[in-house]
Amino acid sequence: MNPAEWLFRTARLDPEAPALFQGETCIATYRDFNDRAASIGAHLRAAHGVQKGDRVAIFMKNRTEFLEAMYGAWYCGAVVIPINSKLHPREAAWIIEDAGAEIALISDDVGATLADLGPACLKTLNSADHEDWSKMYLAPSMPSPETVEADEMTWLFYTSGTTGKPKGVMITAGNLEHMSLNYFSDVDAVSQEDAILYAAPMSHGAGIYNFMHVMKGARHVVPDSGGFEPDEILALAATLRNVSMFAAPTMVKRLVEHAVATSQTGDGIKTIAYAGGPMYLADIIQAVDVMGDRFVQVYGQGECPMGITALPKRFVSDRKHPNWKNRLASVGLAQSSVQVSICDENGHFLPPNTLGEIVVSGPTVMAGYWNNPEATAKTVKNGWLWTGDMGAIDEDGFLTMHDRSKDMIISGGSNVYPREVEEVLLDVAGVSEVAVVGQKHPEWGEIVIAFVVTSADVDESTLDAHCIANIARFKRPKAYRFVPDLPKNNYGKVLKTELRSQLEET
Repeated sequence: MNPAEWLFRTARLDPEAPALFQGETCIATYRDFNDRAASIGAHLRAAHGVQKGDRVAIFMKNRTEFLEAMYGAWYCGAVVIPINSKLHPREAAWIIEDAGAEIALISDDVGATLADLGPACLKTLNSADHEDWSKMYLAPSMPSPETVEADEMTWLFYTSGTTGKPKGVMITAGNLEHMSLNYFSDVDAVSQEDAILYAAPMSHGAGIYNFMHVMKGARHVVPDSGGFEPDEILALAATLRNVSMFAAPTMVKRLVEHAVATSQTGDGIKTIAYAGGPMYLADIIQAVDVMGDRFVQVYGQGECPMGITALPKRFVSDRKHPNWKNRLASVGLAQSSVQVSICDENGHFLPPNTLGEIVVSGPTVMAGYWNNPEATAKTVKNGWLWTGDMGAIDEDGFLTMHDRSKDMIISGGSNVYPREVEEVLLDVAGVSEVAVVGQKHPEWGEIVIAFVVTSADVDESTLDAHCIANIARFKRPKAYRFVPDLPKNNYGKVLKTELRSQLEET
């Protein structure tokens, strides 16, 4: 189903329901939202010849026009290419060229230089900061969205490209439909009284949660800052009420720290779905202690967006089950429409509590990589997506992730999983952040190195003693590097490739 159909239906049933908010101010009802999208779709088709299946790039910071652009493109059956606004314009230009997009909908602060960079395919730029944008509202609107079948691509998402050029992940209308329905069954219920707040990039995890809230006629809120500011989020939640949001684990940590510092409890926040990196046990325990029963963990990746596992609130907040800590340290249970298993390197399915690569099968798995059948064949085998993540599933079905397969350290023939070491070091008072990586070594193959950020005086001997008391000696870091902060990408994920590069330079 075309995602624009959900907007069309909601606007027909509840036209006066408040839809788009800039901060606390409602700037569009669902009637307005749908009318704008329908007119943008009509304009794209009439003025620029955009047809079903054509690619339309969106390169702008968080703003309500981002939603208008997506649904406008979908109205005429186009494929949306959401581009992270924090990318360099040259990187965005490469994505546009690779996708063959002839039109890009932008904001000037990030996309104005695209015309000078000259992707050969790009014919038109339309900026939300120019009059041409509001002129699109004047086009005679399409009476209803273009028909899109479940197996047709509707979202072309480019991976982060940390190991080379990014790959275009082909997400179908059916993928998005099942992801949305899984949200209702496995993550959270949504009602018209709710609000989804976009504090993380709308091109990624935050924006992809718009669908469920469009279906239910809920509010869509872009903070005045356009991003993540803990004080602003807490103030908006207290005013708007029933606020849900997506947040990376580092964002959750910052929000909780600010709540503690200002004696707040997250009043008005309904749900925080966290994903995108490891949530350390100590951090989520503190988050629940401070803000209560508001947290859900979701595990997915670009190739299976938000659609692999979920750890619902009742498990995040549970402190009575004898195995509650292990469950809390997991990423939860398989979502309703998928199968999740563990395989060895030869593709054999492994029994419970056995470590291997996480594989997933079901209708949230991508159709493949854009114009890259070789990469598709390496990643999707016999209907199973090989995630590249290592983990194990217990007898009750809870999946615990260890690390990306590429992050595993092999030292003296023994496997060391960085997250296990990181969890131990984070138990030391005064340690605020840790990243563990491997460094090449002529005798051992690799040795374990820990990059440590502290908030108080902590020395190597204290860290060493704690490791010796809690983990096997071969897992203990051979060196500790105390740093003021860890390199992170735009979503708060630690860039271990950069840390490994630093080690190679020494």
